[in-house]
Amino acid sequence: MVRESLKYFLIILGIIFIDQYIKHLFVDGFRYDGSCISGVLVYNKGVAFSLFSFLDENLKWIQIVILGGVLFYIFKYAEKSYYFPTAIIVGAGISNIADRFNYEGVVDYLYWHCGFDFAIFNFADVMIDFGVVWILYLTYKEGKKERNL
Repeated sequence: MVRESLKYFLIILGIIFIDQYIKHLFVDGFRYDGSCISGVLVYNKGVAFSLFSFLDENLKWIQIVILGGVLFYIFKYAEKSYYFPTAIIVGAGISNIADRFNYEGVVDYLYWHCGFDFAIFNFADVMIDFGVVWILYLTYKEGKKERNL
């Protein structure tokens, strides 16, 4: 269990480090203008698509409580196969919450504008989506195995 926990926390720290490094590049002035994807700096005061931005400072505290509940559930009830994708989600969540303490909102910088305007997002957002898709896949795979028994 100690070895699994160490791996879990190393993944979390890795995601936080990568995400915060990229965000610091944009906060320090890095920009990129491409034909489909641009790198611009935006502070998102809400969650996805700026939802719940009316909660202002309270949003970060609500997110901390939710993330704490997720961590409790993972260590108490989750299967080991879910540790890696949940570590990715937790690391990304912590990194986005850290932005709320260090900046005026979550630092977003990837702007997709090829064919249609899409939301501006960051590495942590991509990692959260990746982790969720991974969990859905694992759940599907386990359900399929149970049906074949």
